[in-house]
Amino acid sequence: MGSYSHILSGFSLSFRHRRELRHLLDKTQPGSTIMALDPMELRSSGITCLALDFDGVLAGHGFLAPFPEAVTWMKRCETVFGGDRIFILSNKPTDTRRQWFAEHFPAMRFISGVRKKPYPDGLKKTGELAGVPPSSIMMVDDRLLTGCLAALIAGARPCYIRHPYVSFNHRPVAELFFWKLRVMERLFVRLISLF
Repeated sequence: MGSYSHILSGFSLSFRHRRELRHLLDKTQPGSTIMALDPMELRSSGITCLALDFDGVLAGHGFLAPFPEAVTWMKRCETVFGGDRIFILSNKPTDTRRQWFAEHFPAMRFISGVRKKPYPDGLKKTGELAGVPPSSIMMVDDRLLTGCLAALIAGARPCYIRHPYVSFNHRPVAELFFWKLRVMERLFVRLISLF
């Protein structure tokens, strides 16, 4: 079970948070991207720290660096929150991605050495490193049963990206797999919310 226990946990823990997940799904616009998130508005709503997923949120799956428009958005976030209050919380924190961030956003940190989402460990560590309570952390993720569920478990605020970055030209098999997975997650959340 080892490396896939986080997937099984996603399904079991989602039942406990089914109403919150359904509410999140229902209130999120189908075309939502990170570009719709205004850092100043987030700050004024009490958010003091961001935890960002990588694949789907900052770039398509398997890319080594964020897409240019995501870089522009992160610069805006850095101005508002400070780079030391922005964390990359990805289940795939590769060395190449770390190097890119070290060169372009040196104050931003990767969260590692914790159990994968949906376990809340990464968000708890984010709060400890930033010195903020979980309620002031926003987890931005394109997956309901990983990052968004982790946020609900940790007491952080989930931000569901329903229109993630994809590139079927770059990694067609991976993108198709995750596209189907996102659809299945939405159907699953709708189903379990009936109970």
